[in-house]
Amino acid sequence: MKKRQIVNIVNFIRDVEPRGPVDLVETVREQIRVMKRYGLRGSFLLQYDALIDPVYVEMLKALDPAQFELGVWFEVVEPQCEAAGIPWTGRFPWDWHVHCGFSMGYTKPQREKLCDVLYEKFKETFGYYPRVFGSWFFDSHTARYVSDRYGADAMCNCKEQYGTDGYTLWGGYYGQAYYPSRTNVFMPAQTGEDQVPVPLFRMLGSDPVYQYDFGMSADQGASRVQGVITLEPVYNGGGGGVPAWVDWFMKENFNGDCLTFGYAQAGQENSFGWPGMKNGIEYQFSLFAKLAAEGKIEVEPIGETGRWYKENWKETPPSAITAHTAFDDPNKSSVWYCTKNYRINLFASGGDFRIRDLHVFDGRTPDPFEDTVCPGNEAVYETLPVIDGNRHTGNGIVAGAVLTKNGRPVEAGPMTFEDLGNGCARVGYGAFFVLLREDGFRIESEGDFRLEYRIGRYDDHMPDVVSAGERELILKYMNRDYGFALLSGTFDSRTAVPTAAASENGAIDARIVRK
Repeated sequence: MKKRQIVNIVNFIRDVEPRGPVDLVETVREQIRVMKRYGLRGSFLLQYDALIDPVYVEMLKALDPAQFELGVWFEVVEPQCEAAGIPWTGRFPWDWHVHCGFSMGYTKPQREKLCDVLYEKFKETFGYYPRVFGSWFFDSHTARYVSDRYGADAMCNCKEQYGTDGYTLWGGYYGQAYYPSRTNVFMPAQTGEDQVPVPLFRMLGSDPVYQYDFGMSADQGASRVQGVITLEPVYNGGGGGVPAWVDWFMKENFNGDCLTFGYAQAGQENSFGWPGMKNGIEYQFSLFAKLAAEGKIEVEPIGETGRWYKENWKETPPSAITAHTAFDDPNKSSVWYCTKNYRINLFASGGDFRIRDLHVFDGRTPDPFEDTVCPGNEAVYETLPVIDGNRHTGNGIVAGAVLTKNGRPVEAGPMTFEDLGNGCARVGYGAFFVLLREDGFRIESEGDFRLEYRIGRYDDHMPDVVSAGERELILKYMNRDYGFALLSGTFDSRTAVPTAAASENGAIDARIVRK
């Protein structure tokens, strides 16, 4: 069966931009014009200040609801606080600092009031409650409250990033969508009983090869504030404003080598202004229309995709994002495989292969802001690290798990991808292959080999070792115990921090363990 290849156009609307003069209304008007020109369906999400501005309301009420979906964008603004009877502490009527601009900066009762005034104003204005809820990031109580009280077809939050705009989302479901845990919205739920019954989509269309470790160097390690390489049309130095990059991204991201569906979110908030995004949007939207006419992609509102997701999966299905080439290098490849239990990234550059990333999900992990109010400008959501090729790089060592034979890395051949069904995938590299499944992975090669984790820094995002035996390694991070049991192979437990495993009959077979 052909897998759907879906693009959601999501533009969201603010009514103030304190960082410089921008014609915010022009941007929305032009986005609508281009979407109408190419017959593209999509979504506009309104921040509270835009929702109370008659200019936007009149503009949006005139749209055909069959083409344009309306929802809410939950960044907190001064008039929203005033309507909820909550003091505003921002520097401007809209302030991107976490303590005032996002849900984590408020108590639980305040978060509920802020949602209530937003939803009630939307209903008063448009006659119904919105079915799409978006924000760069939001806490678990807010997600539960919106879902339980108002219902939703889809939620969306920011891509993976470290330090960008003052907040970090690291180690999460890398793309597409998942059902979040009611306990921790940043992690997929492991059971249907524990999940928020609304798919949460990761936004912005990240470069699957370069975004993960953008700004990293072997010597200095990871960037404290990551740059951005995404489908956002304002990025014309690399990303969505560069036609050649857009062509490459659409080719690789929608190559069909996925397990459930191909996905990307396109669009832009109006704060950047039309001149900055004009060329990128016009090129992208014309390309979307062409690819849609050829049957290669489908462009639809995010709420529609959310309803389809809920109809097809009752729990989070495994997914894959594959790139057989990099934008500037045909000899690089990347595979992101995500399940409700973990994520893993397989990365090859020329003949060099490494497992670049491996994080475990445990939906029982408490939300860091469940009962805590963020007092400052920054906030962090993260998952449970095993391998982190970004944060653990430094001192001349690029972090990652490498296959070796006789002390030398095994050379990787060209990457191949095979969907085996039941959420499993087989990724081949010539001399070896990796079998990815929902509860773990298996590496097979001719002859015995070792899997060695090379680490350059131990001071950032590094778990503690709870116990280490030949068949099981248990780690601790954020007060959760987790790790891997080996069905085939043995851990090298001769050192205090096991960083290698030896194959058994040409295989290492690892299964996730949670305590």
